[in-house]
Amino acid sequence: MAKKPVLVVLAAGMGSRYGGLKQIDPVGCQGEAILDYSLFDAHEAGFETAVIIIKEAIREDFMATVGKRLEKCPMEIRYAYQELDALPAGYSVPAGRVKPWGTCHAVLCAKDAIDGAPFAVINADDYYGKSAYKVIYNALCAAEDGEKYDYCMVGYLLGNTVTDNGSVARGVCKTENGYLTQVVERTRIEKYEGGIHFTEDGENWTDVTADTIVSMNLWGFTPSFLAELEKRFPGFLDTLAVKNPEKAEYFLPLAVEDLLREDKATVKVLQSPDKWFGVTYAADKPVVVAALKEKTAAGLYPNGLWK
Repeated sequence: MAKKPVLVVLAAGMGSRYGGLKQIDPVGCQGEAILDYSLFDAHEAGFETAVIIIKEAIREDFMATVGKRLEKCPMEIRYAYQELDALPAGYSVPAGRVKPWGTCHAVLCAKDAIDGAPFAVINADDYYGKSAYKVIYNALCAAEDGEKYDYCMVGYLLGNTVTDNGSVARGVCKTENGYLTQVVERTRIEKYEGGIHFTEDGENWTDVTADTIVSMNLWGFTPSFLAELEKRFPGFLDTLAVKNPEKAEYFLPLAVEDLLREDKATVKVLQSPDKWFGVTYAADKPVVVAALKEKTAAGLYPNGLWK
């Protein structure tokens, strides 16, 4: 019998734009973090196991807050640690490097905890909505690699995922017949008076429409993806990390884009009608707090998730 899908939570980021550990920042009615709501929704959708990726440097703070609450969570909670020196043999951390190696590296650090199961990946500081977990859990239960890898993602409308408080990073997608054909990581997307645009160099801007499908790092993979990352991560270290040793990151959309270009994978684009909420910046927090309070009042969540 195939293993049940597990949920992998990316919670090791540094939160430099936010100014603190947004992974543990309270936004719920009883002090819960966004992550608490994500796990509540995931369990409701069918997930029984979650792998939370953190850094050793935040372990004490994380365990004293979110970790303590999750002792009452009905899911099995496993932890994995993303550390800078968790590198393939023969590689070392460049001088001056403090930034994590990116989301692909984080997922690789969780390989043992994933333990050969199909898995969904989420950001700890993004609220995806209940339906997103249902559609991706069902897709992963049915996923089966054939001539190509059988992956999926939940797509969101760009206009529902930007903030009034600064720039965001999004995987900008192109689709055809419900499948992803291209995903390009844009690390600086901003709203402006006339719409939404992005830049790569800080000077030249390109408009992008609000109904563009974007990735919010809600991916679904079979175990084959981990094997591909293991093969590809050294290539990233040999190229991008050499060009920019202090800041280069290996993002999940980069790996997915390579697999699409090589015709090795298909990625079904799943849709969720739910609105995304997130805390990229500290000024985003009041919006999230108000939204969760409203959802609790409407009966979508109990007043206190883990009782």
